[in-house]
Amino acid sequence: MKRSILAILIISIFTAFGCDNSNGQNKAEQEKRRLSKPAAEWKKKLTANQYEIMVNRGTEPPYKNAYYDNHQKGVYISAATGEVLFSSADKFDSGTGWPSFVKAVDPNKVEIVHDSSFGMSRDEVIEKSTGLHLGHVFDDGPADRGGKRYCMNSGALVFVKQ
Repeated sequence: MKRSILAILIISIFTAFGCDNSNGQNKAEQEKRRLSKPAAEWKKKLTANQYEIMVNRGTEPPYKNAYYDNHQKGVYISAATGEVLFSSADKFDSGTGWPSFVKAVDPNKVEIVHDSSFGMSRDEVIEKSTGLHLGHVFDDGPADRGGKRYCMNSGALVFVKQ
């Protein structure tokens, strides 16, 4: 009985002090993700879906998003700033159900930061000027095109046909 109480106490302490926020990111990771505007301002500018993805770092369902199967020529701009982030020339079908790109149009417009949320170790892609979440990048893209897969959320982007 004493061991059970001790185990519960230890788990409670780790739960209370071991997490810095609800998605499991530590303070150093949060510091890298400072938003350029308060969340309340983004809430006024973004749709509910865009806010959930970009501010709350949500993920839309695979195959149920606007651009995973888009094959038109054009550019993908930030839903928050209108900055050109990705091009259809760099898009490929990854089979994952999300729009995937081999690179950003301008690597200086995105930033890669470590994401340890939900017990996973991933590389998060954020818009550098805003700190807003766009998606994640993985090393399983086409080898002949650099090997990267920028797996983006359609809700963070707006497609502009060219």
